[in-house]
Amino acid sequence: MRKDISTPQSTKAILEKHGFTFKKSLGQNFLIDRNILNNIVNAADLTEESGVIEIGPGIGALTEFIARSSKKAVAFEIDQRLLPILEETLAPYPHVEVIHSDVLKADIHAVIKEHFEEGQDLMVVANLPYYVTTPIIMKLLQDKLPIRGIVCMIQKEVADRLAATPGTKDYNSLSIAIQYYATAETMIKVPKTVFVPAPNVDSSVIKLTLRQEPAVAVKDEDFFFHVVRSSFAQRRKTLWNNLTSQLISKDKKEELQAILESIDIDPKRRGETLSIQEFGKLADALLPLVK
Repeated sequence: MRKDISTPQSTKAILEKHGFTFKKSLGQNFLIDRNILNNIVNAADLTEESGVIEIGPGIGALTEFIARSSKKAVAFEIDQRLLPILEETLAPYPHVEVIHSDVLKADIHAVIKEHFEEGQDLMVVANLPYYVTTPIIMKLLQDKLPIRGIVCMIQKEVADRLAATPGTKDYNSLSIAIQYYATAETMIKVPKTVFVPAPNVDSSVIKLTLRQEPAVAVKDEDFFFHVVRSSFAQRRKTLWNNLTSQLISKDKKEELQAILESIDIDPKRRGETLSIQEFGKLADALLPLVK
C-alpha cells in the first residue's frame, strides 16, 4: 500500500525530488498530519456521490483524503510549479481534476457546470492560504454557488470572527457578512506544528453551512452591508457617532434620531451589540434617508 502524501517523510521526499521551495507570497503551508486531514474531510459529511471543490491543494495531501471520500474533486492551484507534482501524487485518483487558476478570478459556476452533475451534492473543502482567506470565502458566498457549504482551515483569529456572536470581542462586520449567508461553526483548533513550514499563527477548521435564504430579509443588500461596515468603522465609538461620521449627513441628524427611536435602537449602543436582525431593521429604516 502506498504511503499517504501527508506523512512528514513523504512530504519531504516529494519536495526534495522536485526541488520545490516555498513561496511566502502564496502563503504555502502544507499539512503533514493525517488525523487533522481526516477531521477536515469528516466535517464535510461527504458521501460517495459528493463533489468537492478544493482551493490550494499544494502537493495533494488534503486532496488525497477528499478523493477517497467523494465521487469527483476539482482543485484550483495558482502555483504553476505544483502542477507536475500534483500530476504525479494524484495519479492514483483519476476522478480528481487540477485547474491552474486563481480562484478569485475564476468563473466557478462554469467550472461546476463542466465538471459536476446537475444537482450533485457539492462542498468546498480547503486549507486556505491565510493572506486571501476572507476574499475567497466572500467570493464563494456572494457568487451564490450551488454548494451545501464550506469546510476550511483558516487562521484561528479569523475563524473566531466568522463564528462570533453579538457583544463578544471578535464580533465585527465580517461576522455579520458571513452569517448573513451561512451558519458558522468552529470544528477543531489546529496547532502550528502540523504544517510544513510552520506558520506564525494557530489555525482552526471552520464549517460554514449555507442558508436556504439569507439570515435576514433586507430591501437592499449592498446598503445593508454598507450600514454594517459604517457601524463598525471605529469600534469604540457609539452607533450614533459612527453613523453620523460615515453615512448620515449632519443636516439629517433629527431624522436619524427619529428613525432609531422608531425601531427601538439606542443610539448610544455600539455596533458590536447589534444582532444581524437589528442591522437588517436599521438598514431598511435608513434606506429612504440616504437614497
